[in-house]
Amino acid sequence: MFVLAKLLAFLTQPLAWVVALLALGLLLQQRWRRTGTTLLWSALAVLLLQGWAPLPDALLRRLEVQYPAPVDIDLSRYAGVIVLGGATESSYVWQGHTQPALNDAAERLTAALPLLQRAPQLKLLYTGGEGELIFKGLTEAERARRFYDSMGVPAQRLILESASRTTYENAVLSAAVPGVDKTRPWLLLTSAWHMPRSMATFEKAGWNVTPWPADYRTGQATPWTQYGLADGAARWHTALHEYLGLWVYRLTGRA
Repeated sequence: MFVLAKLLAFLTQPLAWVVALLALGLLLQQRWRRTGTTLLWSALAVLLLQGWAPLPDALLRRLEVQYPAPVDIDLSRYAGVIVLGGATESSYVWQGHTQPALNDAAERLTAALPLLQRAPQLKLLYTGGEGELIFKGLTEAERARRFYDSMGVPAQRLILESASRTTYENAVLSAAVPGVDKTRPWLLLTSAWHMPRSMATFEKAGWNVTPWPADYRTGQATPWTQYGLADGAARWHTALHEYLGLWVYRLTGRA
């Protein structure tokens, strides 16, 4: 399932579609010139269109608005906050220096810090294993431990689950950690666009969770003039990957 997830992640990258259309168009140019030319123009259209931010933002916004952040929440009744992996750079980036290396989902890590300050009884359960297919190094849980240690979070407040590689495994393997009671109230902290799949998966696994979204990628509206090829490709990939993941999880009974 993990290998399949990696393959699907590749297929949800619009740049991969551009390369495929270009390659197919060039191959067909000799025998079916009109078809080949159409594919080449299609590749250019896909490349240019993916940079227009309002389109992928509309898809992401539909995910992000489903679970708004709680207002006036009583943190004293919660056992802890579950932080899902995906906020750190790959393991090899952490080698050779002591500074934590976070990626563009860093708020998954940092948003937990004010919660720990406000409620001294909260535990922080970080769930994330090794997300690479080939390169093996520090697990995400170990990278998170180093980050929280640098932020002054006491080790006794941390609970680390270091074997999971998918959202489904996050939910199932976290419940098996000694001392963790999934029937008690927990805050679930992940990216807002990832929250629908996360909530459905954790609730399906029997967790008593309240959403605590972070890492928003959209606002109430995106300016029509917002354009950027690299950023647009990344937003399309995030949106398509999440919708596909949610569909697969529902189809397989995991959410």
